[in-house]
Amino acid sequence: MIRRLAATQDGVVTRDQALRGGLGRNDIDHLVAIGRWRPLARAVYLTEARAVEVAPRRARIRAAVLSLGPHAHAVLDTAAELHRIAGLPPTEEIHVGLPGNAARPARLHDPAVVVHQLDRPPGAMTSVAGIAVSDPRHTVAAVLLRAQRYAAVAVLDSALNRRLLTPDDLAAISALVRGRRGAVAARGYLAEADGRAQSPLETRTRLRCVDGRVPPDVLQLEVRDDDGYLLGIGDLGWRRARVIAEADGGGPHSAPEAVFADRRRQNRLVNAGWTVLRFTWADTLRSDYIPDLVRQALTARS
Repeated sequence: MIRRLAATQDGVVTRDQALRGGLGRNDIDHLVAIGRWRPLARAVYLTEARAVEVAPRRARIRAAVLSLGPHAHAVLDTAAELHRIAGLPPTEEIHVGLPGNAARPARLHDPAVVVHQLDRPPGAMTSVAGIAVSDPRHTVAAVLLRAQRYAAVAVLDSALNRRLLTPDDLAAISALVRGRRGAVAARGYLAEADGRAQSPLETRTRLRCVDGRVPPDVLQLEVRDDDGYLLGIGDLGWRRARVIAEADGGGPHSAPEAVFADRRRQNRLVNAGWTVLRFTWADTLRSDYIPDLVRQALTARS
């Protein structure tokens, strides 16, 4: 029974769950002493600990939430991570929300856990894989008040693209941040959101173009030949000048098959009379590089 329960909880069980499952306190202590179980948080254990050197990230998040009681829930960056909302830099911190005086750091076991005193309305929480977490609207609203512009807009784009948020939700988020520190900046981020962006790199590339005064007039531009055959889809497009900018990230684009497919697509677009520019994450770290190249391409085509 305990093994089946652990399999549904990323290999994690609480002391209470183990006791209800038939183990005695001495049994639990013995499993920890011989290394079969590993404490991850207060009264929370990783079972089959010998099989893994480092506890999986989601197991640590689950353990932190379970250890802090029934009202604990993942918030901020950790909630975004669980919802698979992209755009925030990776972090080891685990953010957990607790209402009122329940937020007591003295109860923490993992130094990476950050407890926030938050009172959530009843409808503001949901669960991801059985872990209590703030819902997408409240998660994004909280992130917008703390994140820098590029990360904040990338978070909005990702949540919209994954359909965790709808355009109507943006107005609700604006109401959630009203009157709080950072609300003015957050409303600006909301105005820049575009769910057509398919990655944080696309968002960053677009924002560099906007800041450099060469904003694209379309995202996910479909280019077709005279017979309607789809030649390719460009991440950012300037239709009149027939210029496309591609955001070349890692992951799927780095696989050999994807590289070859990208080359074939680029050849088709170039043969059809389009200029194709390609940008990487490193290119977005410079404020001038991307808009300068786009401006040169637009000038050359005009």
